[in-house]
Amino acid sequence: MHMSKYARSAVSAASVLLGVPSLALADAVNLQTPVTPVASEIYDMHTMMLIICLVIFIAVFGVMFWSVFHHRKSKGAVAAHFHENTTVEIVWTIVPVLILLGMAYPATKTIIAMKDTSNADLTIKATGYQWKWGYDYIKGEGEGIRLISNLSTPQDQIQGKADKDEHYLLEVDQPLVVPVGKKIRILTTANDVIHAWWVPAFGVKQDAIPGYIRDTWFRADKEGVYRGNCAELCGKDHGFMPIEVHVVSAAKYTAWVNERQAAAATSAANDTKTWALPDLVAKGKDVFNANCAACHQPDGKGLPPAFPPLDGAAIVLAPPADQITTVLNGREGTPMAAWGKVLSDADLAAVITYTRNAWSNKTGEAIQPAQIAAARH
Repeated sequence: MHMSKYARSAVSAASVLLGVPSLALADAVNLQTPVTPVASEIYDMHTMMLIICLVIFIAVFGVMFWSVFHHRKSKGAVAAHFHENTTVEIVWTIVPVLILLGMAYPATKTIIAMKDTSNADLTIKATGYQWKWGYDYIKGEGEGIRLISNLSTPQDQIQGKADKDEHYLLEVDQPLVVPVGKKIRILTTANDVIHAWWVPAFGVKQDAIPGYIRDTWFRADKEGVYRGNCAELCGKDHGFMPIEVHVVSAAKYTAWVNERQAAAATSAANDTKTWALPDLVAKGKDVFNANCAACHQPDGKGLPPAFPPLDGAAIVLAPPADQITTVLNGREGTPMAAWGKVLSDADLAAVITYTRNAWSNKTGEAIQPAQIAAARH
């Protein structure tokens, strides 16, 4: 998307003074470069209002400093005695009102555009969980696709054991994928507490509230990878639930849809087959690291008292019924989430099997997807 003339001029002038490229300066000290019509309007209004404020600042303080300098006591200036100048009072009331009206008009147009979610080409529900995003494609090409988007930054980087890469805490394992040039309607809700879906380059920030459906939209006119965050303080790992959106061509999007639908068919087959113990443990380790390690820790020691250890835990070493129920439905009054709303039967069977056979836990039991399905129903 383009910036307005005054936005480009302001950024270019500052870049010349500071000796850095214009785009680099724009992203470093200003809003992110917009890629949607609404984001461009927000960017232009932001720049316009900053310029208005700067002009007012220079005018007011210029007059003030000029008056102080030219009417100082050392020059023999004598203070005038006057009050209640009706003309001045009228002027300094009318002029700010006109300035505010001039700023309110484009702002109102943009707000109305932000709320117009009609005639969308694709509708996606974004559900906030502690602490990840779930995406359900519910209308348009790709209907029926479901993603769970987890932070993919390695634990070594988070714990300071490795250098942080360019996209530290802004990368996920399953990004949201949408076609370029299409109107995308996002329905936001949450499973537990209030979250907020925020992608600055799209000009989108919408709260996700449990029990409510809010909506917003965007149309990205440039292919690329765009990143955002949950923008509502939502608990311990609030800073670990980024948003990553890939905007791709129509052909690439269709190919991605076909790939995801094939993966869904494989997942459905996995939910009905009988797994060998080593395969369950291997798969379960991946599921655990993606979803459970942040709270229960990779070594299974947890972070008591909020997040109890799983290594040597009674519920893990006991018969599996209670653990399956807890993992499926969560535990009221604790941070334990209901993973049955997020993970497939095969994933749940694998992660439970992993916890029962990892660290010092050596039950030798293999929990099958059929057991999870039976517990669900």
